[in-house]
Amino acid sequence: MNKVVVTNEFEQTRLDAFLVTLLDGKSRSYAQKVIEEGKCLVNGKTSKHSYKIRVNDVIEYDLLEEKQLNLEKKDISLDIIYQDEDIVVINKPRGMVVHPSNGHYDGDTLVNALLYSIKDLSSINGVVRPGIVHRIDKNTSGLLVVAKNDTAHIFLQEQLKDHSMHREYYALVEGVIPHTDIKIDAPIGKDPKDRLKRAIDIYEGKDAVTHVHVEERFKEHTLVSCRLETGRTHQIRVHLRYINHPIVGDPEYGKRHQKFSCSGQMLHAYKLTFIHPTTKKEMTFTCPRDSEFECVLEQARNLK
Repeated sequence: MNKVVVTNEFEQTRLDAFLVTLLDGKSRSYAQKVIEEGKCLVNGKTSKHSYKIRVNDVIEYDLLEEKQLNLEKKDISLDIIYQDEDIVVINKPRGMVVHPSNGHYDGDTLVNALLYSIKDLSSINGVVRPGIVHRIDKNTSGLLVVAKNDTAHIFLQEQLKDHSMHREYYALVEGVIPHTDIKIDAPIGKDPKDRLKRAIDIYEGKDAVTHVHVEERFKEHTLVSCRLETGRTHQIRVHLRYINHPIVGDPEYGKRHQKFSCSGQMLHAYKLTFIHPTTKKEMTFTCPRDSEFECVLEQARNLK
């Protein structure tokens, strides 16, 4: 491990911010991952990334071990909604992982399919996530925009950061929501009991805002549309659980005993609006809910 002693100029700096200054060219999220995986010690002990370092603290750190991936081009059918020289808009099916990650190196991801079907993809996110500007969960269906070059990628990424890219979802939730419109403003951080999940964290969580509109009420469920103002991991799923209306079929945040048989959460990214990176014109795309969502929706409508 590399070792450094904290000097006066870094007194009360967050550990992750300090680590960024030591890891040439690495991001804050990378530094946080180094800390979370125990590869950064403060005075011989692991610490939170928010820890405020002190003069003479001894910081030991190492780089993460990088997996060597040989991404395979896979002949997997894609539902391409739109394509030009800069972008591709895709309706991702439920059950497909967006890119390889821990636990998903089997070659059946959207990235593997893109490598086969699309000649050029942006390199901003490296070899594991070529072209990927934003993600949706494995068992969430719907729209994604993919960048075919770095200029387009950066332009789209800026729209995500300033919230000018609009993403809207349908969700079927447990219970009947009495209000027509709800704004959920609750910061999201990692679940302290499960590193793969997220939870409301008012102290260290990142700002997260979701706008919820009731589309249709049933006897025991509600169909809602959700517009993301921010884009945190599992945001809609965590926020709807937070207001006690978890998404039907959600294996992580939903009810333990489900009334309907579902392959995953009833969540669908149906609308995507952004400014085109070259023409600078606003573009809006929509796609219908998949057959499984419609089937479960019909069952909810017909409950006696």
